[in-house]
Amino acid sequence: MFEIRTQLSRDSSGSTPWESLGSPTLLRSPTSGFPLPDGLYEDATFPKQHMPIREEFVWKRPQEICKSPQFITDGATRMDVCQGELNDCWFLSAVASLSLNPFLLHQVVPPGQGFQGGYNGCFRFRFWQNGVWTDVQIDDRLPTKRDKLVYMRSSNKDEFWSALLEKAYAKLKGGYSALDMGYPHVAMADMTGGITGGLRVPSDPRKLGYELQPLLQKGALINCANTTGPFGKKNDFGIVYWHAYSVTGLETIKTKGSPVQLVRIRNPWGNTEWNGPWSDGGSEWDNVSAEEQQRVERIQQEDGEFWMSPEDFCQNFDMVEVCHLSGDALSESKVKKPWKCTLHHGHWIPQRGLPQYSLTLLEEDDPSDPEQMCSFLLALMQKHTHKTGVLSNTELRIYKVRSEYEFLSSQDLEQLRPVRRDISEPRREHVYRGRLPLGHYIIIPYINTNREEEFLLRVLTEKANKTIAVVTPTVDGNSITPPMSPRLVGLPSLNEARELFVKHCGKESYCTSLDLYNMLTGAIAKGVFAGSEKQLNLEQCKSFVVLMDNQVKGRLDLMEFLALWEQLWDWTGIFLTFDKNKNQVLDYNEIPPALEAAGISVDRFIMQRIVLRYTEPNSTVTFPGFLFLLTKLNCMIREFQELDGTGKGVISVNLREFLKITMYN
Repeated sequence: MFEIRTQLSRDSSGSTPWESLGSPTLLRSPTSGFPLPDGLYEDATFPKQHMPIREEFVWKRPQEICKSPQFITDGATRMDVCQGELNDCWFLSAVASLSLNPFLLHQVVPPGQGFQGGYNGCFRFRFWQNGVWTDVQIDDRLPTKRDKLVYMRSSNKDEFWSALLEKAYAKLKGGYSALDMGYPHVAMADMTGGITGGLRVPSDPRKLGYELQPLLQKGALINCANTTGPFGKKNDFGIVYWHAYSVTGLETIKTKGSPVQLVRIRNPWGNTEWNGPWSDGGSEWDNVSAEEQQRVERIQQEDGEFWMSPEDFCQNFDMVEVCHLSGDALSESKVKKPWKCTLHHGHWIPQRGLPQYSLTLLEEDDPSDPEQMCSFLLALMQKHTHKTGVLSNTELRIYKVRSEYEFLSSQDLEQLRPVRRDISEPRREHVYRGRLPLGHYIIIPYINTNREEEFLLRVLTEKANKTIAVVTPTVDGNSITPPMSPRLVGLPSLNEARELFVKHCGKESYCTSLDLYNMLTGAIAKGVFAGSEKQLNLEQCKSFVVLMDNQVKGRLDLMEFLALWEQLWDWTGIFLTFDKNKNQVLDYNEIPPALEAAGISVDRFIMQRIVLRYTEPNSTVTFPGFLFLLTKLNCMIREFQELDGTGKGVISVNLREFLKITMYN
C-alpha cells in the first residue's frame, strides 16, 4: 500500500492518474562489488537526477546482483511483472497485459538480447510514438538497495527483462519520476500502437461478458480500477482503490452444478488479491474438477492473479480502459477477430479547407443482421503535443455520400447533416466507436486551433472495409480544381502494396532502398505514369526510406513500409490533380499550389531553391521528382519540429546535431 505524496491532478484527457507523484532526490554514484569486464556500455543520457525515492541507493548491473543473470527465463510472462517502490502500477498493468501476446511483446522487447555471448551492457527496446516505432537504448545499471532492485522486478530473482524495460520507458518519459503517476491507456498505446479508450462498467452484470468477450477476441488489452475510495486503501474484499489491475481472461467454468462465467484479473504487485467468492481460497473451487482448473490455468498461490464473477467485478470496479489492436499488430497471434486498420498522416491548416477521408463499408459484421451494420473505430491524434503541452478541442464528423471518391464542397457541408458527430475536450487522442449501415461515407477531422497541426487519423473496421484520403480541391481564382478521377490511379492500393512487400521482401520481412526501387519501378510502369519509371533512381528511394526510418536502420518493416506507401499514394493523388494538361510533369506555376495541397507553404526564396535543385532544365518537376521533393521537405520540417521543443519556431543546434539532420535525409 502506498501513501499519497502529492495532490492528485488531471491530465489532458480529464482523467485522474491512478498513481501519485513523489519528490525527486539526487543520486549517489554507483559502487561496484566485484570487477566487471572492460568496455561495458554506459548510458550518459539517462536522466538520473529525477528519482522519486526518499533515500540513497546504488546503481548496479545484474552481474552484481546475482550470480547468473538472465534476460528472459522460460519465456516472458505476466508473473515477471512485480511492482517495486515506484507508484507505476498503471505501467505494470500494461506490461502484464502485453506479456500475454508474444508477438506484441517482441515488438517492444526485441529478442536475441542477453548476458551471454555478445553482451556489452547495452539493451534496446521499442516504443510507439506518433505513428512510428522508436528505439530506446539503455545500459543495464539498475537502482538497488541492499543488493535488491528498488523498482520493477521479476518473481524470478535472476530475470531482468521487466526491470530493464521499465528503465527504458523511464528514459523515454524523462526519468523514473515521470512513471510515478500515470494512466494505463498511455502505456498501452506506447507499447502497442493501439487505440485506447474507456469502457463503462455495465449496471447489469449479465452484460459484462458481452462487453469483454469481443474485446478479448480482438486481442484488446484491458485494465480496470476502483476509484470510489481513498487512494491506496483497500475495500473489504482486498481491492486497492486507485490501483490498476489487468483483465487477462474470461472463461465459462464447468462445475458440478451449472456453468459459471468468471473474469481473470491480475494485480501487478504480484500479491494482494481479491478475497471474496472464487478467490484462491474460495470454497467455490471445490465444485470444479482438477482437469477443468488445469484447462483455465488456475494457480492457487499468492501471485497477484485471481478470478471474480461478473457480479463481483461490477461491484468492485468502476473504471475500465481498453487498448484496441489491429491485425497488423496481431499478425502472428491467435486472435480470432482482429480489427483492420488504415493510417492517415495529415496536416491541419486553418482557413484552408477541411481534410476529408473516404470510408467505404463493404461487409457487415454479421451476415444475419438485417440492418447490415458495420462496426468501426476512429482515432484522431494530435502529434507533438508531448513537447509543446498544448492540446486543442477536436471533432469527428461523418457524412453519407454516393461514391468512394466524392468530395464535399463548403456548400455541401453547410447543407448536409452529418450522420455521426463526436466532439472531444482537449486530449492527445480523440477516440470514437460507432456502427453504420453499408455504404460510402466521408470522415472529416476538425481541430479547433489557429495553429498548423500535424495529426494521425486511424480507422479500424471489423471486416475488409477501406479508407482513402480524398484529394482536397484548391481554389484557383474563382474556379475550383476538380478532385482526382477514380480512374486515374497512379500507384497500387495499400492492400496491393502489402502483396508487393511480401513478394519482394517476404522472408527478410523488411524493405531496403533497393527493394523499394524495384517495387516502385514496376508499379509506375503499369500505371498512368508509364515511362516515368525511367526518371526514378535509387537515391530518391533512399530518401523515401529515410522518411519513415526514425530508428536509423536503413530499412523499413511492414508497418513502416505501408505508412510510407500511403504517404506516396496521397502525394500521387495531388500530382494527378495539379497536372492539368496530363503531361506527367508539373509546370512551374503548378508546383506551389501542389505543395500547399500537401500541407507545405513556400515563399519565393524557397521556391527559387526548389527550382534550382529539384526541377528539370525547363523548370518542371517529374512525378518521381515531385515525390522526392515532398520527401525532402517533410524530413527537414519533421527534424525541425522535433528540435523545436517550445513550439516557438526557433531552434538552436550544434555542429553534430546539424550534421545529423543534413547527412541522413
